[in-house]
Amino acid sequence: MNEVQEFNEYRAKMNEVILGKNNKVINRLFNLDTNTYAEGALPVRTKEMLGLVASMVLRCDDCIKYHVEKCYNEGLTTEELYEIFAVANIVGGTIVIPHTRRAAEFWELLNNK
Repeated sequence: MNEVQEFNEYRAKMNEVILGKNNKVINRLFNLDTNTYAEGALPVRTKEMLGLVASMVLRCDDCIKYHVEKCYNEGLTTEELYEIFAVANIVGGTIVIPHTRRAAEFWELLNNK
C-alpha cells in the first residue's frame, strides 16, 4: 500500500469513528467543512487552491495532503501547484518551506501512482 492510499484509508476510518459518536457540534463542523468546498460562486478548483494555501500557512500536513490531492483531482498542473506553493511561502514565511517539501513529495506520489 502506498502513502496516498494509507493516508486516505486512515482519514476515512477515523472520520467514520469521529462522526459515529454523533457529537452535534463536531458533525456540524464536518458538514460546514464539506459544504465550504462545494461548487458555488467560486469553483471547487479555486476553493481547493485557497484551502491549500491556508493549510500551508497554518502548517497542517494532513490538511496539505488533503488539498494537494484535491487539487490533483481538479486537474491542476505542476506549474499551477508551484505557484500556490510560492503564494503560501510569501504569506507564511520560510517556516512553510518544510511543508512545501512534504507537499511536493505528496504531489510526486500522486503523479506516479
